[in-house]
Amino acid sequence: HVQLVESGGDSVQAGGSLKVSCQFTGYIGDNVCMGWFRQAPNREREGIALMNSEGETFYADSVKGRFTISQDSAKTTLYLQMNALKPEDTAMYYCARSENPGCLLGIIRASYFELWGQGTQVTVS
Repeated sequence: HVQLVESGGDSVQAGGSLKVSCQFTGYIGDNVCMGWFRQAPNREREGIALMNSEGETFYADSVKGRFTISQDSAKTTLYLQMNALKPEDTAMYYCARSENPGCLLGIIRASYFELWGQGTQVTVS
């Protein structure tokens, strides 16, 4: 079955940029949404970006204007471009897939996502 594999996490200085990737090991499916989440120590997992099957993108207010979610044309890799990074962006970043129709409306809710990667660490200092 398909798996999600994140990579690209690193330590960067505040104000810098970083691009993390999520590779799909197989066919990701039709009519699915792909999302990025993050979780800092002692905090709840936060949904920050979503791309639905129509290619529409949605963002949490905390990252809007700084982060961009995208996918390659072959639909094998999901990306998150992060600019103007802040120390509060420090977290483990996860990609996930949702087959829940609610995600089509741009609802970035962890409970809607059933397939998750293992995460990649981003540290901003």
